[in-house]
Amino acid sequence: MRIAVIEDNEALAEGIAIRLRGRGHAVDLLADGSQADQFLSQEGADLVVLDLNLPGMDGIDVLRALRRRGDGTPVILLSARSETAQRVAGLDAGADDYLTKPFEMDELEARLRAMARRKNLEFAERETLGALVFDRSARQLFKDDKPLDIPRKEISTLECLLERRGRIVSKAQLIAHIYGTGSDAEESVVEPHVSRLRKRLEPLGLRIKTARGLGYMLEIDTP
Repeated sequence: MRIAVIEDNEALAEGIAIRLRGRGHAVDLLADGSQADQFLSQEGADLVVLDLNLPGMDGIDVLRALRRRGDGTPVILLSARSETAQRVAGLDAGADDYLTKPFEMDELEARLRAMARRKNLEFAERETLGALVFDRSARQLFKDDKPLDIPRKEISTLECLLERRGRIVSKAQLIAHIYGTGSDAEESVVEPHVSRLRKRLEPLGLRIKTARGLGYMLEIDTP
């Protein structure tokens, strides 16, 4: 699952990201409201963790812009303020849940699971991909309960394609997922990862299609 964490407290944002990535989810970190608004309008996410007090554009405005676009992505708001009026304003603007700082990571994760269930989103650590099973937490692919020996960067490539299945994934998106947001790696570095991963997976029913000039898309055979 792809989760956007929009929080300008770097330590808190990194803590959330470490927890969620440890569960096998793809996490995009953003610290500026205006940049977050642009990201959500162009890239999107499956779930959003949104702080209310942000530079550039506050969280309520980011949320309102998201809903004006007709985007129903589940959003949980974070705030250090616990006033009822602020919670009501956030929920009225279209938030699905609200969590007051400080909070326990276990509670945040439980609330994200609850939102995922309400939207019929997959939040499980293991996912069946045709004849294969992908363990998000272990970052391991299995066939017949036996782990496949796949290098870390190729697993990262698979994660990125899997989180955006049915959509074209650009080389820039792959670089951000494999090497980190803001990486100055050249787009050509992803090509050998995709090529080797494609050769491993095609005999097993997972195909990586190339959209020339645009990127790649993952297709999964139905057994």
